[in-house]
Amino acid sequence: MNILVIGSGGREHAIAKKLIEDERVTNVYCAKGNPGMKKDGIIPVNIAEDDHTGLIAFAEEKQIDWTFVGPEIPLLNGIVDDFQKAGLKIFGPTKAAAMIEGSKEFAKKIMSQNKIPTADYQAFTSYDEAVAYVEEKGAPIVVKADGLAAGKGVVVAETNEQAIQALHEMLKENRFGQNGEKVVIEEFLAGEEFSLMAFVDGSAVYPMVIAQDHKRAYDGDKGPNTGGMGAYSPVPQISDEVVQTAVETILKPAAKGMIANGTPFQGILYAGLIATADGPKVIEFNARFGDPETQVILPRLTSSLAQLVIDLLAHQEPNITWSDQAAVGVVVAAEGYPQNYAAGMPIPSIEGCPVYYSGVAGEDNLSANGGRVFLVEANGETLEEAREKVYRALADAKLSKMFYRYDIGDKALIKN
Repeated sequence: MNILVIGSGGREHAIAKKLIEDERVTNVYCAKGNPGMKKDGIIPVNIAEDDHTGLIAFAEEKQIDWTFVGPEIPLLNGIVDDFQKAGLKIFGPTKAAAMIEGSKEFAKKIMSQNKIPTADYQAFTSYDEAVAYVEEKGAPIVVKADGLAAGKGVVVAETNEQAIQALHEMLKENRFGQNGEKVVIEEFLAGEEFSLMAFVDGSAVYPMVIAQDHKRAYDGDKGPNTGGMGAYSPVPQISDEVVQTAVETILKPAAKGMIANGTPFQGILYAGLIATADGPKVIEFNARFGDPETQVILPRLTSSLAQLVIDLLAHQEPNITWSDQAAVGVVVAAEGYPQNYAAGMPIPSIEGCPVYYSGVAGEDNLSANGGRVFLVEANGETLEEAREKVYRALADAKLSKMFYRYDIGDKALIKN
């Protein structure tokens, strides 16, 4: 079996590594991939994610059995639609279904129509009207760019002034281009956040184990939002009852609601949730695996990811099993990230733990070439054991002009 993975980051590295574990898989190609993936036998392919014609030609030439789409931008560019038109199997939502991530307002409408619990909101294109709404509601309040912003288009404003500054940057300064021409302003929800992802095929929903992401750049959840600085799984402070409630009141209604909307969903549905005093509520939906949650969830999958996708593409119920072990992943980022960051630093070898590469360049000697450079992951019988392993490996690494958070998983240890 030959498989193509679309994408180039740590998430795609984790997906491709899991796929290649199946003895029936001959080759896993990754476009564009990155040179760090070669360490796990993955074959990078120098074709851009937006070159649908080139990717289709490659899939035909290499007799790719099916393709797995990692990032959101190719999905929203309609790569699934184009592959399907070419008669090729591909796993991921269509362009229309991917709008559950591509537009915050679209997602809110799906939630409203299907009584899915989420924060109250209003959408605005007018700066003056948005400011008036903030002044009426008052802080704390959440300001979101309607479109994609690489995890950086959300501001949790603790004061009205912070909210108005965010609105000015999005609507006046055009910080996120057309993705910020409309904003969604939400009520602030208090509680513990967690990520619940599921394999979805129409109305069939197969939940994964949960994880918790760390979005802020620095320890103690300080600093600017990033694409994610680390994650861990399981999340012991979130009860099984809360997770099951979320599956029944959020994931399943969302899948059915997408069908009713004329945009049926097949692929990975990601629900960013918060456990409030009134039960779990939705912060956001994504149309693909989360990053860095994927790097701690897929190591816990004990059944075949390749067979799982084969079954879903055939609309059959898959066999899915999970390890009871814990996993902790810590992102190593370039100095200055998520703003202007350093590049070209040598990547040291990491001993004793799996490494998922993202922003790297080079061949024999890898160097930093992105904001988030790589993630180190460790498994253990407990979160404490996994956490100790990953931080021991990082402490032994000789890092230059790079940084990482020292508190990934601390919330779980403090609360339990």
